[in-house]
Amino acid sequence: MTKVSIADKFKIGEGEPLTLIAGPCVIENQDFNFKMAEEIQKICRRLNVNFIYKSSFDKANRTSSSSFRGVDIRDGLQILQYIKTAINVPIITDIHESWQAAPVAEVADVLQIPAFLCRQTDLLIAAAQTGNPVNLKKGQFLAPWDMKNVVKKLQSAGATQILLTERGTSFGYNTLVVDYRGLVQMREFGCPIVFDATHSVQMPGGNGDSSGGQREFVSVLAKAAMAVGIDALFMEVHENPDSAPSDGANMIALHNLEKLLVQLLQIRAVVQL
Repeated sequence: MTKVSIADKFKIGEGEPLTLIAGPCVIENQDFNFKMAEEIQKICRRLNVNFIYKSSFDKANRTSSSSFRGVDIRDGLQILQYIKTAINVPIITDIHESWQAAPVAEVADVLQIPAFLCRQTDLLIAAAQTGNPVNLKKGQFLAPWDMKNVVKKLQSAGATQILLTERGTSFGYNTLVVDYRGLVQMREFGCPIVFDATHSVQMPGGNGDSSGGQREFVSVLAKAAMAVGIDALFMEVHENPDSAPSDGANMIALHNLEKLLVQLLQIRAVVQL
């Protein structure tokens, strides 16, 4: 398996410490997002967990056109750069269009391809050409083995540092299901595996004009993924999920994060015996 190097700080892959990719779904404002990054970082340092901060400057796939999408790319990158510099933390954020890859790569240490865009060839090529690591989310509409061709697209454009993320598969209307065999099957492509525990409990469009979610099952799915074996865990975290402007129904509360991570690390330790 290829190990992915994150900003020359740590690596993700077999034999490496767990990495947490976490933060509020979307950038709300500089003060709030900085506070969240700082608090999550403190927890990760206490537990010896590597940390990559995640928030999106734009949520281009909101259910309703009137939903909050975030801030524009210029302001968003300024906020992410401030967080990155102020607390010395690697940054990951989504790109939705090919032209965004180059400017975002100047700030973000890892570029993330949203699941619903994972087969967009031009977007993948643009991300690969930046030379930055790429976190590729498996489409909700794809089987795990279908990601082999997506990985090849990135590799054909020069990408060598690729993370693969499982985030649930469409299962009827407004529902996702996780097939944990996929974690093992995608590992065969030679990339470190990430499990997205919060988007996996999302209910797309489940509230009519917004997505719903079942955050009470985040810990259950995360524990199962840890038992199967993953290299990194993705969780969107918010101080008060019920007031979050995006994905609040499936984000976990900050005050629950440390206890859950302790439990997950205990499972990981047993699996690695």
